[in-house]
Amino acid sequence: MNIAAEANIKGKPVGEPPKKRPVKMLRWSIIVGLGLVLIVGAFVGFEKFRANMIKGFFAGNKPPPVAVNIAEAKSEVIPNLLTAVGDLAAVHQVNVTSDVNGRITAILFTAGASVKAGTPLVQLFDGPEQGDLATFKAQATMAQLSLERAQQLAARQFGAQVTVDQAQSAFDQANAGIAKTEAIISQKLVRAPFDGELGVRKVEVGQYLTAGTQIVSLTDLSMLFLNFTVTEKDSGALKVGQTVRIKVDAFPGRTFEGKITTIEPQIATDTRNIRVQATIANPDRILKPGMFASTTVVLPDKPAVITVPETAVDYTLYGDSVFLIGEKKGEDGKTGLVATRTFVQTGNRIEGRTEILKGLKAGDRVVALGQLKLQSGSAVTISTDPTPPIPAQAPRY
Repeated sequence: MNIAAEANIKGKPVGEPPKKRPVKMLRWSIIVGLGLVLIVGAFVGFEKFRANMIKGFFAGNKPPPVAVNIAEAKSEVIPNLLTAVGDLAAVHQVNVTSDVNGRITAILFTAGASVKAGTPLVQLFDGPEQGDLATFKAQATMAQLSLERAQQLAARQFGAQVTVDQAQSAFDQANAGIAKTEAIISQKLVRAPFDGELGVRKVEVGQYLTAGTQIVSLTDLSMLFLNFTVTEKDSGALKVGQTVRIKVDAFPGRTFEGKITTIEPQIATDTRNIRVQATIANPDRILKPGMFASTTVVLPDKPAVITVPETAVDYTLYGDSVFLIGEKKGEDGKTGLVATRTFVQTGNRIEGRTEILKGLKAGDRVVALGQLKLQSGSAVTISTDPTPPIPAQAPRY
């Protein structure tokens, strides 16, 4: 029996080969693949196009050159200075006191006045001493008369020599009493020991003054001592007679000069410092004892070095550098100025200029102001604006 021949049985005949995959599905797969390729290619092409456009935009829109102030590196001899801190002290300064006890009867000075040596300042009560002085003077007069008579009698052989000696002794004792009393009276009148400026009065009329009590301070301001210390390492460069310059906070911008007059022969074992004293003339009486002073000792000059303005140096953790000005030819064939960061080795900074030990030579041009707007290789132009004063040289008010 042939099952496939039966009219009521459906299906494929046994042993019939399968049909091939339709061509339509293959066509759609090819179309989808080509579409994906086109999309990816379009995306890649767009990215390349955009990158080229951005590159072309920035190539055609270079930032304009930065206007900067420039300065020239100079070869110059800079002062060889040794800095320290010190304080001022008066050459002559004393607290005026009395040598004896007594009640103040008169104050003969004005606080803050200038006085000469020997000027009376305070009078103590000296009534008893004046009475003693009158007594001793009367005794001296009588003793002198007795001595003269005894000498006359002795010369005529009418008197003994012992009488002359006794009269001489009485006369001498009376004169000694006068001298002692006059000394006590002079102690009751307190005088200025030297020329100077008086301070604040610390006594009143009627006050009982004991010996040693301060009456007023007296200071000679014509000359002052400057006391400062330097390290053991720097002590070998110091000599008596070297110039010393000082600055004080009370008078900014002013410099006062003096000379080293004393160098301590011993070095302190605890600090390894040596004490130095200089003398400063003070004709205007404006410097005061006790002032803090920034001290600079002028040492012999060193050989010439390269210097630039202090504002030209960029100080960072990675090293000190400057922007060196050079010339570079552009794509258009024109020559322009560029600033290149150059690392340097710096030394001392004196009066607004920095010593360059390595990295520059005389005549090099560097950016003095405007470094914050620069990168290494930036195009620059020279500013026509005047350069502002360096802080060390700017006027102070």
